[in-house]
Amino acid sequence: MMGVTLKSVLVSALVGLTSIVKAADLPAIEVVGNKFFYSNNGSQFYIKGIAYQQNPENSTGTFVDPLANAETCKRDIAYLSAIDTNVIRVYALDVNEDHTECMQALADAGIYIIADLSQPDESINRKDPQWTLDLFQRYTDVVDKFHNYTNVLGFFAGNEVTNDDTNTAASAYVKAAIRDTKAYIKAKNYRSIPVGYSSNDDDIIRVALADYFACGNQDERADFFGINMYEWCGTQTYQSSGYQNATEDYKNLGIPIFFSEYGCNQVQPRRFEEVSTLFGSQMTDVWSGGIVYMYFEEENNYGLVSVDSNGKVSTLDDYNYYKSEIKKISPSSASINSQNATGASSPTSCPTATDVWAASTELPPTPDKDICDCMQSSLKCVVKDSVDDEDYADLYDYVCAKVDCSGISSNGTTGKYGAYSPCSPKEKLSFVFNLYYLDQGESSSACDFSGSASLKSASTASSCSAYLSSAGVSGLGSIQGSVRTDTSEATGSNGKSGSSSGSSSTSSGSSSSSSGSSDKKSAASSVTLTAFTKAGVIGLSMIVGFGMIMI
Repeated sequence: MMGVTLKSVLVSALVGLTSIVKAADLPAIEVVGNKFFYSNNGSQFYIKGIAYQQNPENSTGTFVDPLANAETCKRDIAYLSAIDTNVIRVYALDVNEDHTECMQALADAGIYIIADLSQPDESINRKDPQWTLDLFQRYTDVVDKFHNYTNVLGFFAGNEVTNDDTNTAASAYVKAAIRDTKAYIKAKNYRSIPVGYSSNDDDIIRVALADYFACGNQDERADFFGINMYEWCGTQTYQSSGYQNATEDYKNLGIPIFFSEYGCNQVQPRRFEEVSTLFGSQMTDVWSGGIVYMYFEEENNYGLVSVDSNGKVSTLDDYNYYKSEIKKISPSSASINSQNATGASSPTSCPTATDVWAASTELPPTPDKDICDCMQSSLKCVVKDSVDDEDYADLYDYVCAKVDCSGISSNGTTGKYGAYSPCSPKEKLSFVFNLYYLDQGESSSACDFSGSASLKSASTASSCSAYLSSAGVSGLGSIQGSVRTDTSEATGSNGKSGSSSGSSSTSSGSSSSSSGSSDKKSAASSVTLTAFTKAGVIGLSMIVGFGMIMI
């Protein structure tokens, strides 16, 4: 193992300290054309990132929030700063935790975050993609929790959801999530926080996939596109690694693109010779840097550091090789003024349907609690509260063999979506129970389903009439829901104000997989610190880190 001396880390940390700005002054990053820029001075921003999230080995939950533990966060900032890190990627966040102290320490160190909006139990499932009220609630909860931090560079609305040509239709649901999250940010009058997507590198669909997320109007397209790139293994060149082909493939993409993960480990130790190429003149006109996978050493052997059971950090060979390479880079920099003047990136055209690309440009409707509530109130035959949701699938199979369930179904290939497809599983099952009940002439025996259903009084509020009329009795009509904020303010998916009366939905969960590459691994207010206080905070975190470095 290559060691790292206390002196070398201290020197790097002190050099970094001279460029640190106050947290309140840390500029937001904005998108212009296909590049990122600092909002305060218009200079170009390149991502020099590290993926930062441990597996939940000793946790009772499905993930460990990496920003909730201020002690370990500050410990690790010393190591991140020593390798010029300016971005960390986090894959899952607990909205019930307090992230203030960690986010402040990261801001003081000049480190931004890109956060995935999903979490392992609440994400879009490529095998059964849906964009629902519950999932939208999860996304907006994360936005609400983190929007005030100017060192939030952006959010990922999905990670490798479409990963080959058999599930491209799932991308329609992720793009709907991007559209609605952007509309929510706008409706809440938050600062304009970019929302994008992180893809795997499937050479059959990768161009169509990127074009799909980059195309369309500003309200629905992704603000940036990440690709989890593991092509450069061992000693390669720009040509032999596939980087040249990838750069040619994406040269006309109209939004920023970067490596949302990189660092092949088929040859170990990783010497990170690709870093000089990624930040070199052959790639920087197209690419905006990348995020190394990953900080923590785990069973997949991608770590830069190891952490023992006592919390002691030891740097690994990969850390030192990466440090050597990232310290050498000096990428050319564009200015926001020249980017605006040249109009470097034209809007991307949407991909046409082929035998390997089938996602429709017609997106699922915006999940709207008012619509689902109105539908539920109008029903006479509904699911009993006592029915276990694990039994829903069998009940769906039974009733959908007898009535048309298109009103609750969705199809990302044809672009046909039932009016009630974004509603909860219980609401949708009640809807088709009621369809069967009506089809059978409202016979009391038709609302039984082996004791799973019961009758209730139906009601239709005046505010519901338009929704129910547009949807039709079968739910086959067209309704585009409205984005609703916690002030009962409704906006359309374009962010413009509309009729109001709803409120934000409550969250449960939609099952899926999330957090990291599937083939590799399983708001608080800003605080202005004086220069003296800031130095003390950073110094303390550095000292904590130094005390645990293996010499």
